[in-house]
Amino acid sequence: MAESFRGKAMRYFVTGATGFIGGSVARQLVEAGHEVVALARDASKAAELRRLGVVVCEGDITEKESMRKGMRGSDGVFHLAAWYKIGARDKKAAEEINVRGTRNVLELMRELSVPKGVYTSTLAVFSDTQGRLPDETYRHDGPWLSEYDRTKWIAHYQVAEPMMKEGLPLVIVQPGLVYGPGDTSSVRAALIDYLRGRLPVTPDKTAFCWAHVDDTARGHLLAVEKGKTGETYIIAGPAHTFREAFEIAESITGIKSPRFHPGPGLMKAMSKIMGVVGAIAPLPENYTAEGLRVVAGVTYLGSNEKARREIGFGPRPLEEGLRETLLHEMSLLGMATAQIQA
Repeated sequence: MAESFRGKAMRYFVTGATGFIGGSVARQLVEAGHEVVALARDASKAAELRRLGVVVCEGDITEKESMRKGMRGSDGVFHLAAWYKIGARDKKAAEEINVRGTRNVLELMRELSVPKGVYTSTLAVFSDTQGRLPDETYRHDGPWLSEYDRTKWIAHYQVAEPMMKEGLPLVIVQPGLVYGPGDTSSVRAALIDYLRGRLPVTPDKTAFCWAHVDDTARGHLLAVEKGKTGETYIIAGPAHTFREAFEIAESITGIKSPRFHPGPGLMKAMSKIMGVVGAIAPLPENYTAEGLRVVAGVTYLGSNEKARREIGFGPRPLEEGLRETLLHEMSLLGMATAQIQA
């Protein structure tokens, strides 16, 4: 099955293509000579996809029939669309999108007999690995640190995995922290604050597996080309603490990284306090109880050894990817970049 997805033009249906990782997946598919049909809730946000030659199909993963026309006749499906709003007050859409939406996509894939699909899960389903670097056999059954973690866990273990066991030709991929030009997450906000000298602290011991967005997208393509149906692959990058990442940034830019690093105990105490405050008044997402809880000495880690061995996944070092990302952000801010280009 894997070999049939290599060496000739195919037709792929992609959800989440107007997003960060999904946009890179769509672009790489087009560059490889494939036809791409992208689902978009708001077609006005898909101008860049159209410029690439992507066919845009207006629809919503929570409305199954809105996807049928676009998915029909596809050689493969990439399901990346998800709700990801850590610290948001309104979490009602999380289960609707992450769980019901995933079930709709995969059921439709089965109904239309699509030959192969890739579902984008996350290392967050492992929750806090407490410094360990587990592989795909690891399983955490709660509690979870955020509504995102919980609903993606349900989609992974109670929707996607059971359907694979029933014969759905699906591959699951698990990215870690994804960064790079075009990011709109809290990670980008932290990088911009750092570049402006406005990032006061970085939490101590908090660690992620950092992968550049283009490497993560390439991992998706490798999964559809070489991944075995019924299997899961961690396509995360190298593990670094948040503190280490900004120390690397300092070595690249010369801009000082934060010198204050609150430990897990202090961060958890702050999370409890903000839980009380947040019940009274709205807070910025990064400073809500949930926003602080997911960085309170937490490690979202996983080993990509299986993906390296079986599908040829090879993410770049953080130093290399961060250099490109910082150059991009500094250019947008109108900052001098000669020291990065050197």
